[in-house]
Amino acid sequence: MKKLLASIAVATVWSLIWARSTTACQELDQRLVEQEKQRIATIATARAAAVCIFSTDGNGGGSGVVISPDGFALTNFHVVQPCGNFMKCGMSNGELYDAVIVGLDPVGDVALIKLQSDSPFPTAKLADSDLVRVGHWCFAIGNPFLLATDFQPTVTWGMISGVHRYQYPDGTLMEYTDCIQTDASINPGNSGGPLFNEAGDVIGINGRCSFEKRGRVNIGVGYAISSNQVKKFLEPLRSGRIVDHATLGATFGVNANGEIRVTNLLESADVYQQGLRFDDELVVFAGQRIESVNEFKNLLGTFPKGWRTDLTFRRDGVETKIVTRLAGVHAADELLDQLDSTEPEQLLPKPGELPEQDRQKPPIENAVEVTESPEAIAAWYESRRGFANYFFNRAEQQRIWSRFRNHSKFDSLGSKWTVTGTAENQSPFQLVLDDSQSGLRIGQGIDVLEPDRPLNEQLGPSGTNGMLVALHLWRRLVRNGLTGYGDVYANGALPLFSESTETYDILVGTLDTTETWFFFDKADGLLRRIEMSADSGTEACVLSLDRYQDFSGVLLPSELRCAPKSRPAIVLQVKQFDTSLAK
Repeated sequence: MKKLLASIAVATVWSLIWARSTTACQELDQRLVEQEKQRIATIATARAAAVCIFSTDGNGGGSGVVISPDGFALTNFHVVQPCGNFMKCGMSNGELYDAVIVGLDPVGDVALIKLQSDSPFPTAKLADSDLVRVGHWCFAIGNPFLLATDFQPTVTWGMISGVHRYQYPDGTLMEYTDCIQTDASINPGNSGGPLFNEAGDVIGINGRCSFEKRGRVNIGVGYAISSNQVKKFLEPLRSGRIVDHATLGATFGVNANGEIRVTNLLESADVYQQGLRFDDELVVFAGQRIESVNEFKNLLGTFPKGWRTDLTFRRDGVETKIVTRLAGVHAADELLDQLDSTEPEQLLPKPGELPEQDRQKPPIENAVEVTESPEAIAAWYESRRGFANYFFNRAEQQRIWSRFRNHSKFDSLGSKWTVTGTAENQSPFQLVLDDSQSGLRIGQGIDVLEPDRPLNEQLGPSGTNGMLVALHLWRRLVRNGLTGYGDVYANGALPLFSESTETYDILVGTLDTTETWFFFDKADGLLRRIEMSADSGTEACVLSLDRYQDFSGVLLPSELRCAPKSRPAIVLQVKQFDTSLAK
């Protein structure tokens, strides 16, 4: 009897354990089912924003991703290069769209294109790629081997294998810095497509991959350009430009103590003007403490030319923080010449290098209408040396200028401006600005621009690096407009200060050898800052325009401030603005 009772007790216990185990498994299975449903839904949303790109002649293409409802999409430079200025783009809704080139970053292997449609496009969000960690799940969407002729992109799933990786140019312009490595399968044709995090946000633009020696088939090592790098270039790309990457104008090496020291330095570099010298120790760059030369180079490569960032150096135990504007890696003509001589990358493998089932030419012509782009899309392109598409630069110029002009009818102002008020120590000032001649009197000091001399030789008042020239050019732009200034182009939006996420729209004007950057506030469209460089290698004159107020129906700044390093700031408090003469 005891044995029987014991057997019954054991059986009861095992029944309870089995029941609980079954219930737990069922609960676990249900959670897995829900996770799978969520993953499928996330991928479906992501696929809707993916783009299958084909050249109009059927011999090139790749992948992309739409990032705005009006059809702007990201891809690779090496994808659009063989396509030319126009391409065909298929999406998972089964529609085929015409697209036009917008902007190019040939060094970073990024391109911006615009798809054409009267209806809004589904979009993907650019995530913060600095939050990506090794081991995170990810997935890639694209058009491998250009086989998505039904416009249905494929999906590959994997994980993040590495972050902050570097890939050498390897004989081309393209240099991958601070990129993301993944084992999600990326093959030829996936180039330019999005790499998503598990939530379905874009963390990178797929570009390079390592292949098996006998063929161009992925072996589990793919690289994506980080979304944070793309974000820094996005506004310049929108302006239709060919964008260059940044250089500091200094090189670094490691000494016997493991310190990162300046080994070479251009006197024309802005960091030199800001005080950096040979053998100074690099401590912080772009808000990040630098532990190695490779780390510095990797970080530097994520910035476009013209970006403003911070740098901290140490000399004799004393740390100094400066803010510098980064120069371009290439001279303008040098970059364009290299671009012209760069052969388009061979996107597709030869038939013998494909898997057996794919050893035929992708039937692009059967699904993609191979025709010249229609007149409607051709109207969106304008050729000009130095620009990927000057049409979009002109559009950006007009957008910035229209917002600024909405505040006042500046063409109603007279040609000659007379501005009076008080300067430092309550000294009276008088500023006269005109096309033919301008002058500034502060107390007993007088500076006059001579019309027959180059502007870069007239940099008064003393120590300001050209405050009067900057004021003269300010009036010329405001009064005469874009067409009456000289050569003007839109530079895209860049930050005014290194630690700020706020960016300003920039117009760059060149007149009489002087290059001037005009910074317009994105919030209200007002001109807030002018940076005038008389020559490369000299400190720029920085003029701030503050406290706008109404002067006889025209909104103008009531405070003009110039703060050079070599002398105390000059602040002009405006009391009267007279433009009644010479209308």
